Amino acid sequence: MADFVYYVGSSVDGFIAQEGGNLAWLDKFDNVEGLGESYRSFEEGVGCVVMGGETYQWIREHHPGEWSYRVPCWVFSHHELSADDGADVVIVRGDVAEFADELRLAAGGRDVYIVGGGDLAGQFLAAGLVDRIVVTFVPEVLGGGVPLFGAQPLPEARSFRLVGLVQRDGTVELDYRLADA
Repeated sequence: MADFVYYVGSSVDGFIAQEGGNLAWLDKFDNVEGLGESYRSFEEGVGCVVMGGETYQWIREHHPGEWSYRVPCWVFSHHELSADDGADVVIVRGDVAEFADELRLAAGGRDVYIVGGGDLAGQFLAAGLVDRIVVTFVPEVLGGGVPLFGAQPLPEARSFRLVGLVQRDGTVELDYRLADA
């Protein structure tokens, strides 16, 4: 069965982007040995991606004409958005829990990759739909921006257990699995 996985990079103070979605602070970590391989290895197990509308618009703005995901992509948005030609993108509105079964089906037994942003990841977490969190902390303090899990309140605490840790050139990748899974 497909796992819902939040795979993300974060500053040590818990932000995934600066105000306005700026990711330039991550650029200096592009060449950290092993980070790219880690992501590519993770991506091989992904059957479907989900993201928020702002993340979707950021990707389209910063990578025009090149849609990087080769699996179905579901975009949760309150805005009217369109898909690029040739991209397997479904724009949806509503509670993430309402779409869980469809997302698992679209993933075809592989993982559902929660790309972001933090608010959407928080919605999946609050709905009990995060099986795994893989977060790479980078040695930067942003002091503000987009929080790792947004501002979504949790109806109850969730416990995760550490199943993997990799240190690379100042970064630390932590792989957590839902404790009762």
